[in-house]
Amino acid sequence: MTTTTPRQAVEAMQDHPRLADGDDERFTGYGVMGVPFAGGHYLAFRDMVATSVGPAYRTVWHRDPEGRWTIHTNGDPGLTCPRYFSSMVAVERVRRIDIGWRDDHTLDVSIGDELGWRIELGATPATRVMSAMGSALPEAGWNSRAVLTTMGPMARTMLGTGRIRLEGASPNGPRFKAAPLQIWRLADTSASYCGEDLGRPGPLEEQAHLADFWLPQRGVFFVGRARFTPLLEKTDPHAGSMNARMGR
Repeated sequence: MTTTTPRQAVEAMQDHPRLADGDDERFTGYGVMGVPFAGGHYLAFRDMVATSVGPAYRTVWHRDPEGRWTIHTNGDPGLTCPRYFSSMVAVERVRRIDIGWRDDHTLDVSIGDELGWRIELGATPATRVMSAMGSALPEAGWNSRAVLTTMGPMARTMLGTGRIRLEGASPNGPRFKAAPLQIWRLADTSASYCGEDLGRPGPLEEQAHLADFWLPQRGVFFVGRARFTPLLEKTDPHAGSMNARMGR
């Protein structure tokens, strides 16, 4: 059954964090899949409340108008999102990423003075249908490549997000399967990053992607799970541009 509000869905997950069954690398959490800004910036965040590879963590993803990506992480980069994406992004280790709810549909994400991001969430008939489907789909369905391959185009059509893939290869090689169990749209958002007001949300001129992982052209918030095939020993999760500033 779909929980009424995004805050309630997040709190229910935090109270009872559960990983999907399996022997691959599994994550349970929530966040903004991504939101583009009309000036060319892009933001996303993840709050993974449980993982099979390490402790809980938070990350913020930023793309500048020139297409350069940075993932800010409050955990070990080798055990957080850069584990799978570092070959195509810069990485910054930060002390804290704070998330606070103003009400059941509004939250703030911040990294010291570097990022201030307000997010307002809302439901639409399309998000309600997708959430009902996601909550009803058995775990075997979320682990089926055939099912996920079908659901990506469905989400694109219903949500107007541009191309979406729920399975594929990550930049560092491991294959991913994403299971957004519940979703909401971003009704409004505003952000300032490194002192710059990012302006109004709006689609990028060309949709962004990192290997097979496509970032939506409209803001989407999710509560769900993800899994990756195990990282090969020869793959360096710290590859790419690494910035280990710890002053945040």
